[in-house]
Amino acid sequence: MSLLNKYLPFEVWIAYRYIKFKQKNSFISFISMTSMVGIALGVSALIIILSVMNGFQDELRTRILGVASHIEITSSNNTLTHWEDLTKKLHESPEVIGSAPYVDGQGMLVSEFGSQGIMLRGISSELEGNVDDLEKKVKVGKLSDLKPNTFNLILGIDTAKQLGIVVGDKVNILIPQGSYTPAGTFPRMRQFNVSGIFEIGMYEYDSGMALMNLEDAQKFLQMNDAVSGVRVKILDLFLAPLVAKKLSDGLSESGVFYVSDWTKKHANFFAAVQMEKRVMFIILMLIIAVAAFNIVSTLVMAVTDKRSDIAILKTYGAKPKSILYIFIIQGSLIGIIGTISGVFLGTIVALNIHSIVPFIEHLFNVQFLSKDIYYISEVPSKLLLSDITVIAFISILLSIIATIYPSIKASNTSPAEALKHD
Repeated sequence: MSLLNKYLPFEVWIAYRYIKFKQKNSFISFISMTSMVGIALGVSALIIILSVMNGFQDELRTRILGVASHIEITSSNNTLTHWEDLTKKLHESPEVIGSAPYVDGQGMLVSEFGSQGIMLRGISSELEGNVDDLEKKVKVGKLSDLKPNTFNLILGIDTAKQLGIVVGDKVNILIPQGSYTPAGTFPRMRQFNVSGIFEIGMYEYDSGMALMNLEDAQKFLQMNDAVSGVRVKILDLFLAPLVAKKLSDGLSESGVFYVSDWTKKHANFFAAVQMEKRVMFIILMLIIAVAAFNIVSTLVMAVTDKRSDIAILKTYGAKPKSILYIFIIQGSLIGIIGTISGVFLGTIVALNIHSIVPFIEHLFNVQFLSKDIYYISEVPSKLLLSDITVIAFISILLSIIATIYPSIKASNTSPAEALKHD
């Protein structure tokens, strides 16, 4: 007590005494506690939700770019010839750090247990590592097993499960391009050897894509030496739109090329996540605002309860400004304590959500994110200091704003009127 008297202004000291929870003012103390808890819960919920949404956005980007590429370049009819010359020209740009050709096609995968549509992708196992992390996604076998003229195939894990396929099996693939015979036109079909299984972690790819050697894909799809396009990796993926525009301008003199980047090909995913993040921020900030403005009722009751104290302070020479500061500080302390508690709780949960969610799922025998419905089957989290700073700042600001009216009312209290009723 003596230390507070010695080092703190008397306004702070009195505000501190008023905020202490005492039996005499149990109802006011209860309202104060309710305000603190409301602010803490609102702040923690907002931090957790934004962290999860940041995690989803980051995880989605990582998984998509594990298969897709920063930039793709193709030509008319989805066919690109002389791709080696193109890649040499691309690497003249300092932003480009890797490139690889690819062949795309569609077909029907047939096994003894069933059939399903499949997206075929021909890749060069030597060059593919320059643009993505597919090698790390192969769970059984190796990407290097995709050698020319072996007609090996690496399937997604969900495709293999659905059709009962294991490594070593032989499957047939039918493609729309016809084979011309005296009896008519028939879909082309070829047998492939399943040499591996990959798992991207996104149902779209794990259940609908098959990898094969680039040269085998060219032969099967009758593309001769052409490819579908060239995939490009750059230094900073967030600069993909600018680099794509630069490359497009640089290639315009060499022919007709179509340059697209990952932000355009997957714009809907990230726009949806960003929109949801903004909406959740607004909704949960309203919860914090409601809790913060409970401070108004707390201070109004406190002012009514402390009328005689205010009168005595003014009698001893306290200025209206000092009375104003006392109640602003009192309300602000409620907001600050609630905000700090919420930040602490939200940070702890956000940093440990990868352990908390599986525990809840195991406890109640539920699964929040089914893999065959959602792109991501685990709840990710990415805590950003900028989010915490903005949330804490707005929470404290709302708390301070909520103190203004009751504090002004307290400063305008007349000592004679206050003491007359006591």
